[in-house]
Amino acid sequence: MFRLDPDPALLLESDEQRQLRDILRQLLADTCGPEEVRAQTRSPRGHDRLLWDRLAVEVGVHGLAVPEEYGGAGGTFADLAVALDEAGRVLCPAPLLSTVVLAGHALLDSGDRRACARWLPGIVSGALTATVAGLPCRADVTAERGPGGWVLRGEADFVLDGEGADLLLVAARAPDGERLFACEPDAATVDRVAHRVLDPTRRQALIRFRGASCEPVGEVGQASGIVGAVLDAGRVALAAEHVGGSAHALDAVLTYVSHRTQFGRVIGSFQAVKHRLADLLVEVEGARSASAYASACLAGRAEETPVAASVAAVVCTGAYRLATAEYVQLHGGIGFTWEHPAHLYVRRARADEALFGTADDHRLRLAGLLGLGGRSG
Repeated sequence: MFRLDPDPALLLESDEQRQLRDILRQLLADTCGPEEVRAQTRSPRGHDRLLWDRLAVEVGVHGLAVPEEYGGAGGTFADLAVALDEAGRVLCPAPLLSTVVLAGHALLDSGDRRACARWLPGIVSGALTATVAGLPCRADVTAERGPGGWVLRGEADFVLDGEGADLLLVAARAPDGERLFACEPDAATVDRVAHRVLDPTRRQALIRFRGASCEPVGEVGQASGIVGAVLDAGRVALAAEHVGGSAHALDAVLTYVSHRTQFGRVIGSFQAVKHRLADLLVEVEGARSASAYASACLAGRAEETPVAASVAAVVCTGAYRLATAEYVQLHGGIGFTWEHPAHLYVRRARADEALFGTADDHRLRLAGLLGLGGRSG
């Protein structure tokens, strides 16, 4: 049985984290309004390169949870969660989840100092975008030794930001066992096909490896453990983003119902609307607590991180679904139009629900982890 007691200090937002939040909120308000987000998603990269560089260099977001020896700030995931919360609030389409969370954690969790020294400084500086391919049930990739070294063959599907990533970290089957490989893709040996997905702010791609050169990262037999840890990091990151998105939806609805009038009264004064807003507030605050707890567990590398990650996935996904539904419905007719930003949040919420496992998947996982039956993977 797990003890659910991470370091209490990690559960509270520090003065530095509050300052980081203020800086990011202002920066993202200036650069990621609804129209800017739409424009970024239509661009070839899918995000604003200038903003990406500013987040990395001016604010230092990319290196918040990276050790100083690799150019980072030496902080923890609790610091990075603040940035993810603010990014989720505006649907920032920059590849923070794929590059900073998934790829960054894969490198660090591998324990391969050579690989970390080679690629983490580029991630921290913003010069390098990266992602993890070959997550469970979405890949069939093998690695074999060629005349010039290791090569990859096979497919990995629904790879986050896979179309444009400079570095692919791939879990593949090798002759001596499953392991992680790093591939800097080139058009001659790697085909990348972008999917048309529900959420335009989070690109995904099919990647085909045709003898692509690669280098092993970490040791043989580590891949499943690394992938498991990376998935939990992704779940905790999504929870933080969902809190930000839910908070935005609640704020937007409160502003609207405080000014929109019907029958000579602002609609926020009607009891039925008040009840819905009260229910939504409870859901958002519950999500905020679950997210903070999971971030603290991940930051402290606590034993209970898998439990906290799945709890946050269930709670925050549910809150985001409700928040986006109310965002649309309580805005009345205008909330259903393409011109209104509400539908962008609905798309993000729905697409994220199955990104690292559905709520039902996580309930089954929790049953296994807590000894109640079910699976624990």
